Amino acid sequence: MKLIALIAFTFSILQSATVVDAGDMFAKSTNCKSCHLPIVNEWKESWHSKSHYKHDEYFKKSIDYVSKKSRKSLNGVKVECATCHNPRIAVTSTDEEYEIDAVMGLDKGSKVDKALADDAISEGINCVVCHNIDKINCKEKDSIRGINRIEWTKSGVMSGPYSDAKSPYHKVQHRDFMSNKSNKLCYVCHANDRSIKNVVFANTQEEYAYSQTLCVECHMGKKRLSVASTLKIDHGKAKKRKIRTHGFRGAHFDDMIKGALTISAKQKSSFILITLKNKLPHNVPTGFGSREILVELSYLKGKKEIKKESISLTTHYKDRRKRATIPHLAKTSSKNMSIPAKGQKILKVKKVKGATSVNISIYYRLVNDEVRSLLKLKDDIWVKKSPIVSKKIKLK
Repeated sequence: MKLIALIAFTFSILQSATVVDAGDMFAKSTNCKSCHLPIVNEWKESWHSKSHYKHDEYFKKSIDYVSKKSRKSLNGVKVECATCHNPRIAVTSTDEEYEIDAVMGLDKGSKVDKALADDAISEGINCVVCHNIDKINCKEKDSIRGINRIEWTKSGVMSGPYSDAKSPYHKVQHRDFMSNKSNKLCYVCHANDRSIKNVVFANTQEEYAYSQTLCVECHMGKKRLSVASTLKIDHGKAKKRKIRTHGFRGAHFDDMIKGALTISAKQKSSFILITLKNKLPHNVPTGFGSREILVELSYLKGKKEIKKESISLTTHYKDRRKRATIPHLAKTSSKNMSIPAKGQKILKVKKVKGATSVNISIYYRLVNDEVRSLLKLKDDIWVKKSPIVSKKIKLK
């Protein structure tokens, strides 16, 4: 019965992308170190470097969950997710024939099996992923993302932000998506994430629609005078340039969250009106469907706490049977509770009788309780509350 159900399943087959071998010399960051050591070290601390099934618990358990619930092979789901997470993968799609082989255990040693085991993709989003892109096809429909939205340069040709860059080890070509139009590069993957039922659960690109801000201004930092390459090509010295860090810092880092929102509050009759303002050019939260803003209220009578209350601002997802699920499998979703880009959200809460003041604390969590429970996430980072802002007001 399982085999019959699998054959009857409507498979999601990815658009076939052109695979260009990066070559052993460029496939891993190890060989980049000799000239770009500071940048490689920054990248190693980033979540781009963890973008692989083995290195990110959330990613791994999401893939396992999708495979189990959709009855698609584990490797088949890995290949789909590699579209953004491991774009240098040698196989870009699976078909019904492969899925049948996988169910029957006949896929060992297959092209898919070998591609997923290749060390070349073990570093996730590494140097050669971004710096080997030749063209970004922005005219593709929104559902086409990742590897299916780009064209690669030939092996040994690197794209970069400088028109005068030279190297004795590889060719260098300037591309505007590496400099003044860098958002185009970010949006290759960080846009229009949708479930297998076509529910869009993250779309940072759309949130940015009316902003002139570059993503890299925050996530790679302001330009600073340093060296992109340690090669002594400028009169016997390394050439100094204006460069950005390659840590790609985001919501996993507390300093990126603190101060992202501002808060004001006032009492109106028997209610408290809390206004959360977002000064960022994208929603808060953004980037993934199950992130969460927590509003915690501590009511005091004098100096004594008399009640605590917590409000969750997150989105919940349901499958076709109306059961809770993760964003990738959703057929429906609840209202988007994020604070819009450059916008605000007003919360109205009932004042606790007898309270003379209230402490309001706003926190950020990478995963809400519902999805964390479904995926059985264990790492402390998924339950951690990162402080954004707090305020205390007197009550009448």
